Amino acid sequence: MSIVVTAATGHLGTLVIDELLRRVPAAEVVAVARNAEKAAPIAERGVEVRIADYNDPEAFAKAFGAGDTVLLISGMDPNRRDQHRMVIAAAKDAGVARIAYTSVLGGQEADFELAADHLATEQAVLDSGLPYTFLRNGWYNEVYTDQIAGQLAHGIIGSAGDGRIASAARRDYAAAAAVVLTGDGHEKKAYELNGDVSWTMAEYAAEVARQSGKDVAYRNVPSEEHARALTAAGVPAPYVGVLLDIDGAVVRGLLGSRGSDLAGLIGRPTTPVADSIAAALKS
Repeated sequence: MSIVVTAATGHLGTLVIDELLRRVPAAEVVAVARNAEKAAPIAERGVEVRIADYNDPEAFAKAFGAGDTVLLISGMDPNRRDQHRMVIAAAKDAGVARIAYTSVLGGQEADFELAADHLATEQAVLDSGLPYTFLRNGWYNEVYTDQIAGQLAHGIIGSAGDGRIASAARRDYAAAAAVVLTGDGHEKKAYELNGDVSWTMAEYAAEVARQSGKDVAYRNVPSEEHARALTAAGVPAPYVGVLLDIDGAVVRGLLGSRGSDLAGLIGRPTTPVADSIAAALKS
């Protein structure tokens, strides 16, 4: 009986493995990855690596064992809804003890395009009859701070208005996942996970400017102008719509605070976006 983490070499998965190893012996952890070479650093820490791809049902049939606790980290492919269903079916066939899924803040109330696959996956988990935990993750600080070089060079443009974003560091969400995977009392629960402090894009830009000493500002524009700017910057057409939809969700308050579940799970305050800005400026 192991704790099995899918997509273990991704940004979130790597941090979840790290957080698990702070809490349990490596022999209790299994990492599922597509590429053995990329997973080598995890294997070097004593973690068993099982090679499986979200597009390979036969491989996933061997990824789980009876009694395992599974963390299904959501995929990024356009067909991830079907991929998730396949993983859930493989977990049920294997007789896992519990499945946790990294979903979206707000659950069934998350009325924006990017959330639809998450909601369908939650329903697939419920339909499976498996004991479950939904980790409804809000936005990561790094969604914004990973773009800081471009922000310093060109400023920030968007259509999020004065909507507030209650983000936290990716490691905060990883720590919450590790707590749920290694603890009891989390079955049939959905945690709304967001940062303690929310902020607007204008406030974010002001903080980048303050820490960098550069003239950085946020320019809010209508969606049509935002779309033209994204297209001119080389963003592929399908993703232009996704980014506009996200800013629309921000305007409607869908990525704001929904309580203190995240801080409660990790037992400390969440990481402020200002700290992630400082880390990005140093890197």
